[in-house]
Amino acid sequence: MRVVFMGTPDFAVPVLQALIAAGHAIPAVYTQPPRPAGRGRKLTRSAVHRAAEDAGIEVRTPGRFREAAVIDGFRALAPDIAVVVAYGQILPQAALDVPPLGCLNAHASLLPRWRGAAPIQRAIMAGDGETGVCVMRMEAGLDTGPVLARDRMAIGPADTAGSLHDTLSAMSARLMAATLSRLANGPVATEPQPEHGVTYAAKIEKTEAHISFDQPAAVVSAHIRGLSPFPGAWAEIAGERVKVLMVERAPHDPPAGTLAGTVLDDRLTVACREGALRLTRLQRAGRGAQDAEEMLRGFAVPAGTVLG
Repeated sequence: MRVVFMGTPDFAVPVLQALIAAGHAIPAVYTQPPRPAGRGRKLTRSAVHRAAEDAGIEVRTPGRFREAAVIDGFRALAPDIAVVVAYGQILPQAALDVPPLGCLNAHASLLPRWRGAAPIQRAIMAGDGETGVCVMRMEAGLDTGPVLARDRMAIGPADTAGSLHDTLSAMSARLMAATLSRLANGPVATEPQPEHGVTYAAKIEKTEAHISFDQPAAVVSAHIRGLSPFPGAWAEIAGERVKVLMVERAPHDPPAGTLAGTVLDDRLTVACREGALRLTRLQRAGRGAQDAEEMLRGFAVPAGTVLG
């Protein structure tokens, strides 16, 4: 089929590559315009931009897709279908109506749970036991369209937003390629999203990153893993803000009456309101991520220290 692809971050790249590998004609790729990045604030192309150029595909970077000239340019490509993965712009109805087979979106949740901007992080932070990917036909509403295909996976106790990002990205690529193959052979049945069970995955705010140990260990662990590696949940340790990137459940509960946030031993085991967690991977400001054992060799955190 003739497929126009729209996407921006690393998550979307495997989907684009899967469509290329399947032999679809891709006349153009739409992505967000280059943005200033890094200490030098140099204009940087998106991950999808770079992947499309490497594949010799035309790249378009409109600032606003709602402009009539942009929609006319999209229509002139004569797409059979558009595939959208984390593009970063809302498509107006006039654009959604252009491809005869519609616009398909790969969304990293089990819709209607976690519609919106941060489904991977929110699923972990909420303590969900599973997640997955849905391929839906886009409507004007936020992630409200009918579902053509879905796949699911368990969320394990060691999963982070980073690890699920990579797994769900690969899952999205497989599922979207399979869905287009089915569509090439005729109509595909769709499943309307139920009205019950709707939740919204709001964008992660920096104010959410501070760790409160005055909660059950399972809740604290989910919070930390859901924000790892970015933006990274943090605690104040010896007057320094330190990101905590990975934890594991401690085998023993702290003594009764122990203040939440108290370091219990020389291995960075920390008391929670219920249970305790061992902080296993951390990152000090201006430094790379380190295992706790390595960090402690040059940054002592003795038992009895209370994390802020």
